[in-house]
Amino acid sequence: MFRINHASNRITKLKEVSFSKLGFTERNHLQEWLANQPDALGEELLIIQKEFDGFDDTRERLDLLAIDKQGGLVIIENKLDDSGRNVVWQALKYASYCSTLSKSQIGDIYQKYLDKSGPGSNAKAQICEFLGQEDFDEVVLNPGNDQRLIMVAAQFRKEVTSTVLWLLKHRVFVKCFKATPFQDGTDLFLNIEQIIPLPEAEELMIGISEKEVEEQTSERGQATRHKLRTDFWHMTLEALRRANVQLFGNVSPSRDHWLSAGSGLSGVYYTMIFNKDEARVNFVLGRASKEQNKALFDSLLDRQDLLDAAFGEPLSWRRMDDKKVSIIEFVKPFDGHSRESWPDMIAWLVEHIQRLEKAFDPQIQSLRTVLRVHFPREAVA
Repeated sequence: MFRINHASNRITKLKEVSFSKLGFTERNHLQEWLANQPDALGEELLIIQKEFDGFDDTRERLDLLAIDKQGGLVIIENKLDDSGRNVVWQALKYASYCSTLSKSQIGDIYQKYLDKSGPGSNAKAQICEFLGQEDFDEVVLNPGNDQRLIMVAAQFRKEVTSTVLWLLKHRVFVKCFKATPFQDGTDLFLNIEQIIPLPEAEELMIGISEKEVEEQTSERGQATRHKLRTDFWHMTLEALRRANVQLFGNVSPSRDHWLSAGSGLSGVYYTMIFNKDEARVNFVLGRASKEQNKALFDSLLDRQDLLDAAFGEPLSWRRMDDKKVSIIEFVKPFDGHSRESWPDMIAWLVEHIQRLEKAFDPQIQSLRTVLRVHFPREAVA
């Protein structure tokens, strides 16, 4: 790893050091870093437990337990400067233990984790949000016997890498990440690099796993919901076109339960929601920075009465301090999965998304001003 010196147009090599020399430990440092920044492992993961020991007749603990975007369980084992000889065996044991965990058990495991780290959070709701599902009944967790393994260490022994490559050929889904600390004076840096399998070869090595009966049933149900949503959005977009609403003019029907359209300010957008029991229109503050979103929300909240009046009804103002985004929304109950309800539901969405845009479109320039004043070093688009 090199540091770039803009003034001299040169690069300077950083000194590679060991975790132990820096005084870092596996549990208090590497584990905490990954628990709080799981996308350092190259994908979106939801950490649901640390030091998990919920196995019958054993006192063993796995380092981190996570859910991936497909609802699969991911076992993460961390070592410091040396992977050790037994890390693969450990990870395989933990995967076998976790293979029997049911959806309800996983929900309970995550709820216990949340109760320790942030009381008041709802595990089922957060899992639904992470997986993009409407409710927990639709969620499929830990399908089949394809639990995944991720191992992180500064160095991997040859016997470990050889075993991992053999497991991959037999469709046991394993990844190895090399974690390397660097030092430049008092500045410390960490590089995390996937070394097995190489990212560009991953799909070829892993292939496609067979579906279990429960997963097949769920996918058939998903296909039905996807068809329902796609049909609904076709009709909604056509109704918007007939009403000469340009906001969603470049948006295509989706199988998801939402459609979004930009406001002209990056990360700030309008959304229509189609749920089985309600319809919603949202004004979403979803920029990359949580601090920016909260600052924008607070600036709008100062004008809450004015904006509610411009919309025509009191809106729901959701700052959501525990989330990156903030949302201002309006909701009405509907029987969304009954096609007989669709004409009224679509008419409601067409009317209220126009009212939302009319209320908030004049605020976009003032939101840009807030960003320039409070975050002058960051580009405002």
